[in-house]
Amino acid sequence: MLRQMSAAFCGVAIIFSCVPTKAAVRPAHLATRTQAHSDVTKPSPFIGATSTYNPFRPGPGEGGKLTASGENYSASSWTAAIQTVGKAYRPRFALVETADKRAVVKINDVGPLKPGRIIDLNEQAMQYFDPTMQRGVIKSVKVTPLPGEEWIAGPA
Repeated sequence: MLRQMSAAFCGVAIIFSCVPTKAAVRPAHLATRTQAHSDVTKPSPFIGATSTYNPFRPGPGEGGKLTASGENYSASSWTAAIQTVGKAYRPRFALVETADKRAVVKINDVGPLKPGRIIDLNEQAMQYFDPTMQRGVIKSVKVTPLPGEEWIAGPA
Protein backbone atom coordinates (compact mmCIF):
# COMPACT_ATOMS: atom_id res chain seq x y z
CA MET A 1 0.00 0.00 0.00
CA LEU A 2 2.84 2.38 0.83
CA ARG A 3 4.40 1.59 -2.53
CA GLN A 4 1.13 2.43 -4.34
CA MET A 5 0.75 5.76 -2.49
CA SER A 6 4.36 6.68 -3.25
CA ALA A 7 3.80 5.90 -6.91
CA ALA A 8 0.60 7.98 -6.91
CA PHE A 9 2.32 10.98 -5.31
CA CYS A 10 5.21 10.66 -7.71
CA GLY A 11 2.80 10.56 -10.67
CA VAL A 12 0.93 13.65 -9.42
CA ALA A 13 4.22 15.51 -8.91
CA ILE A 14 5.30 14.67 -12.46
CA ILE A 15 1.97 15.82 -13.91
CA PHE A 16 2.06 19.17 -12.05
CA SER A 17 5.66 19.82 -13.06
CA CYS A 18 4.81 19.26 -16.74
CA VAL A 19 1.65 21.39 -16.85
CA PRO A 20 2.40 24.87 -18.20
CA THR A 21 1.42 27.76 -15.98
CA LYS A 22 -0.59 30.68 -17.34
CA ALA A 23 1.31 33.45 -15.58
CA ALA A 24 4.35 33.69 -13.43
CA VAL A 25 3.96 35.40 -10.10
CA ARG A 26 6.38 38.28 -9.78
CA PRO A 27 6.94 40.77 -6.99
CA ALA A 28 5.21 44.12 -7.53
CA HIS A 29 8.45 46.03 -8.05
CA LEU A 30 9.38 43.63 -10.88
CA ALA A 31 5.91 43.50 -12.49
CA THR A 32 6.88 45.43 -15.60
CA ARG A 33 10.16 47.04 -16.37
CA THR A 34 8.54 50.20 -17.73
CA GLN A 35 6.16 50.59 -14.80
CA ALA A 36 8.79 50.06 -12.12
CA HIS A 37 11.28 52.27 -13.97
CA SER A 38 8.84 55.10 -14.64
CA ASP A 39 7.39 55.14 -11.12
CA VAL A 40 10.78 55.63 -9.55
CA THR A 41 12.79 57.82 -11.90
CA LYS A 42 10.51 59.30 -14.57
CA PRO A 43 11.14 63.02 -14.79
CA SER A 44 8.35 65.48 -15.38
CA PRO A 45 8.00 67.40 -18.67
CA PHE A 46 10.09 70.51 -19.10
CA ILE A 47 9.58 73.64 -21.19
CA GLY A 48 12.17 75.67 -23.05
CA ALA A 49 13.63 76.49 -26.45
CA THR A 50 14.62 74.13 -29.23
CA SER A 51 16.85 74.54 -32.23
CA THR A 52 18.06 72.41 -35.09
CA TYR A 53 21.45 70.84 -35.48
CA ASN A 54 23.36 69.14 -38.26
CA PRO A 55 27.05 68.50 -37.63
CA PHE A 56 27.52 68.78 -41.37
CA ARG A 57 25.31 68.49 -44.42
CA PRO A 58 25.79 64.92 -45.65
CA GLY A 59 25.71 64.09 -49.33
CA PRO A 60 23.45 61.34 -50.71
CA GLY A 61 24.23 57.98 -49.17
CA GLU A 62 27.05 59.25 -46.97
CA GLY A 63 25.38 59.00 -43.56
CA GLY A 64 27.13 61.31 -41.17
CA LYS A 65 29.13 61.76 -38.03
CA LEU A 66 28.54 59.33 -35.21
CA THR A 67 26.10 60.41 -32.51
CA ALA A 68 26.57 59.74 -28.80
CA SER A 69 24.59 56.50 -29.19
CA GLY A 70 27.00 55.27 -31.87
CA GLU A 71 24.53 55.73 -34.74
CA ASN A 72 25.34 57.79 -37.80
CA TYR A 73 23.74 61.21 -37.80
CA SER A 74 20.91 61.35 -40.33
CA ALA A 75 19.16 64.59 -41.24
CA SER A 76 16.16 62.64 -42.54
CA SER A 77 15.27 60.67 -39.40
CA TRP A 78 13.21 61.84 -36.42
CA THR A 79 16.04 62.20 -33.91
CA ALA A 80 17.17 64.70 -31.33
CA ALA A 81 19.89 65.54 -28.84
CA ILE A 82 18.93 66.04 -25.22
CA GLN A 83 20.83 66.51 -21.98
CA THR A 84 20.74 63.49 -19.72
CA VAL A 85 17.86 64.00 -17.32
CA GLY A 86 19.47 62.18 -14.42
CA LYS A 87 22.19 59.68 -13.74
CA ALA A 88 19.78 56.73 -13.66
CA TYR A 89 17.36 57.86 -16.37
CA ARG A 90 18.35 58.18 -20.00
CA PRO A 91 15.26 58.39 -22.19
CA ARG A 92 15.33 56.78 -25.64
CA PHE A 93 12.30 58.72 -26.90
CA ALA A 94 10.65 62.04 -26.10
CA LEU A 95 7.39 63.73 -27.00
CA VAL A 96 8.00 67.27 -28.28
CA GLU A 97 5.00 69.62 -28.31
CA THR A 98 4.38 73.16 -29.51
CA ALA A 99 1.09 75.05 -29.42
CA ASP A 100 -0.21 73.26 -32.52
CA LYS A 101 2.01 70.23 -33.27
CA ARG A 102 3.35 67.13 -31.54
CA ALA A 103 6.02 64.62 -32.53
CA VAL A 104 7.87 61.69 -31.00
CA VAL A 105 11.63 61.84 -31.53
CA LYS A 106 14.31 59.26 -30.87
CA ILE A 107 17.01 60.51 -28.52
CA ASN A 108 20.35 59.38 -29.93
CA ASP A 109 22.68 62.24 -29.10
CA VAL A 110 23.71 64.51 -26.24
CA GLY A 111 23.07 68.24 -26.36
CA PRO A 112 22.08 70.96 -26.82
CA LEU A 113 25.30 72.76 -26.23
CA LYS A 114 23.85 76.29 -26.36
CA PRO A 115 22.56 77.75 -23.08
CA GLY A 116 18.80 78.14 -22.73
CA ARG A 117 17.92 75.30 -25.09
CA ILE A 118 16.50 72.05 -23.78
CA ILE A 119 16.56 69.93 -26.95
CA ASP A 120 18.14 70.04 -30.40
CA LEU A 121 16.09 68.51 -33.21
CA ASN A 122 17.61 67.17 -36.40
CA GLU A 123 16.51 68.75 -39.68
CA GLN A 124 13.58 66.38 -40.35
CA ALA A 125 11.99 66.95 -36.95
CA MET A 126 12.64 70.71 -36.99
CA GLN A 127 11.12 71.04 -40.46
CA TYR A 128 7.91 69.49 -39.11
CA PHE A 129 7.64 72.25 -36.48
CA ASP A 130 9.07 75.03 -38.69
CA PRO A 131 8.36 74.13 -42.37
CA THR A 132 10.32 77.10 -43.75
CA MET A 133 13.30 76.48 -41.45
CA GLN A 134 13.53 80.28 -41.14
CA ARG A 135 13.06 80.68 -37.39
CA GLY A 136 16.05 78.58 -36.34
CA VAL A 137 14.84 78.52 -32.73
CA ILE A 138 11.40 77.70 -31.38
CA LYS A 139 11.18 79.46 -28.05
CA SER A 140 8.45 77.46 -26.32
CA VAL A 141 8.35 73.68 -26.60
CA LYS A 142 7.29 71.11 -24.06
CA VAL A 143 9.47 67.99 -23.91
CA THR A 144 8.24 64.87 -22.15
CA PRO A 145 10.69 61.95 -21.86
CA LEU A 146 8.88 58.71 -22.76
CA PRO A 147 9.50 55.44 -20.91
CA GLY A 148 10.37 52.28 -22.79
CA GLU A 149 11.61 51.61 -26.29
CA GLU A 150 8.42 50.71 -28.16
CA TRP A 151 7.72 54.17 -29.63
CA ILE A 152 7.70 55.04 -33.32
CA ALA A 153 9.36 58.35 -34.12
CA GLY A 154 7.36 60.82 -36.18
CA PRO A 155 4.30 63.08 -35.93
CA ALA A 156 2.04 62.20 -33.02
